Amino acid sequence: MPSQTKENYLKALHFLSEKDDIINLSELSKEMGVSTPTANSMVKKLKERGWLKYEKYKPLRLTPKGKKQAALIIRKHRLAEIFLVQIMGFGWEEVHEIAEDLEHIDSDQLFDRMDELLGYPTVDPHGSPIPNNKGEISYREYKSLITMPIGQRVRLCALNDSSVDLLHYLNSRSIKLGSELTVVKKENFDGSLELKISGVKKEIHMGEDAAKHLLVEVRD
Repeated sequence: MPSQTKENYLKALHFLSEKDDIINLSELSKEMGVSTPTANSMVKKLKERGWLKYEKYKPLRLTPKGKKQAALIIRKHRLAEIFLVQIMGFGWEEVHEIAEDLEHIDSDQLFDRMDELLGYPTVDPHGSPIPNNKGEISYREYKSLITMPIGQRVRLCALNDSSVDLLHYLNSRSIKLGSELTVVKKENFDGSLELKISGVKKEIHMGEDAAKHLLVEVRD
């Protein structure tokens, strides 16, 4: 069966390919925190499995088989995260590292049952899409909160950064997926925002660095 290391490389290749379908070896080695020769050795193994197209000195490309395999690993990770939040009561800031271990469990039956118990969720606790059991991913287009004009009311649908620091930052401001926010003021100098949160009396200040990671849909 695929090793955890191979699966982690596949995930890294998937996320790199979301930015650009063509990936170079140096990008992969940086993403994995390893030397280029180490990454090159694993790339050859992934090619042998039919998951990757690779020729010396040429960019890397996931094959359709590789894309499906990567998506199924991501499916397990994201199902594990939402199971930990919805069923076990973990905070959204607590689940990533646990899911990193759970995603390597080799049991389609377990994760299909988990999916059923959760009511077939389409997104994880951070709003990222959950691939189906065929490895298909449905993406939705959202806008960054930082681009919203003054007076606009929006709903928080996803994050493009689910780092623990950002999640703690949002927790401290009572912001979660589904929160409705209204842009009250925008500072020209530093791009920071004043926000009204539905259900929260006090307006909050949010810097540009945080606001750019919040992905929203416009509310009428």
